[in-house]
Amino acid sequence: MKQQWFNEARFGMFVHFGLYSAAARHEWVQNYERLTDAEYRPYFDHFDPDRFDARSLARRAKDTGMGYVVLTTKHHDGFALWDSALTDFTSMTACGRDLVREYVDALREEGVKVGLYHSVIDWHHPDFTVDWNHPRRDDENAHELNVGRDMARYRDFLHGQVRELLTDYGEIDYLFFDFTYPESKDGWDGKGPVDWDAQTLLALCRELQPGMLVNDRLGIPADFVTPEQYQPTSPIVKDGVALTWEACQTLNGSWGYHRDNTDQKSPTLLVQMLADSVSMDGNMLLNVGPDGRGAIAPRDAKVLDELGEWMRLHRDAIIGAGHAPFAPPREGVYTMRGDRLYLHLFSWPMGFVHLPQLAGRVAYARLLNDGSWLKTSVIDPDQQADLMTPAGEEEGTLTVHLPIRRPDVLIPVVELTLVDD
Repeated sequence: MKQQWFNEARFGMFVHFGLYSAAARHEWVQNYERLTDAEYRPYFDHFDPDRFDARSLARRAKDTGMGYVVLTTKHHDGFALWDSALTDFTSMTACGRDLVREYVDALREEGVKVGLYHSVIDWHHPDFTVDWNHPRRDDENAHELNVGRDMARYRDFLHGQVRELLTDYGEIDYLFFDFTYPESKDGWDGKGPVDWDAQTLLALCRELQPGMLVNDRLGIPADFVTPEQYQPTSPIVKDGVALTWEACQTLNGSWGYHRDNTDQKSPTLLVQMLADSVSMDGNMLLNVGPDGRGAIAPRDAKVLDELGEWMRLHRDAIIGAGHAPFAPPREGVYTMRGDRLYLHLFSWPMGFVHLPQLAGRVAYARLLNDGSWLKTSVIDPDQQADLMTPAGEEEGTLTVHLPIRRPDVLIPVVELTLVDD
């Protein structure tokens, strides 16, 4: 299956970088502040990503345990990070660099899968009609701005830019389109699959890159679904069929660099989210927003360093792992890879953790961080609680004996080698 690498990788890096990075106040700054093209233009005129180092970015992703990276080739503001022949609103015009080329080459050198993000929205294009997401929606007589605009011409432009990305940069592994919003709001129509000619656009992707995975945000089914900024609570199933999915998450609630947003998720929470995703057969795509010069902010680099250290010790519990057919204890979640069952302990119990259904099914137990052996036992279900004697556990429960002191890692993991059936 073409998504085998995706299911194996489990962990990827999202990179939001563009003109909004220099604005440093959210990637939707043009929308939020209702900026005109003229008001937004200074970020183009002064775009200088002198610290955007694609090789360093690729190595950073690899060192963090990520198997793929997804770069914003163009966000909603329409600014292209490659040398597009269809517009001069590009990084090549602004600073003389094709950042997509640098990025793709660097990922291939590091053996990391290549992902591209591409917005089907373009607030800069003169034929893209004003709607309820457009920065000009609150202008006086705003509806009159659509006179003369032609979405058919915009569709040709959209398809043409996608064709450039999928023919000029070699093999692409993954394409993240963003996004469809067909509902009406505030007196404006939204945009949906008809506006993008989604079927034709997806067919173009299949023709040019038959091995590439495509997400679901054209508004039609594709290869995987993309819950954003929340964590599913069970494997995602539709009409009885398990779906391939990826949770898209930020470090601080902003995708693009936001200098003053310090609402940073802790490394511990992020590892919990990653393990939780894998436990439900999902991936996690974790975003970084390089600053206006193209560098990863120190606060983000620190978090990635801690995630990378945890992955170095616990990668087997994530990469190539997935959902386990056992009910986990209240203290955490399971992931499973082959004959190894991994218990991610979100809370550290005192002395023991009790595992339903696993009595007689585990040959060996150890802490994954240091490989240290853990004693296991089965407590008589009929045992009566007394002053210093706990009550028995349910039939079939395996008890794992734990040290009182919690291992000094973000999330301790118990590796259980299962007995051959």
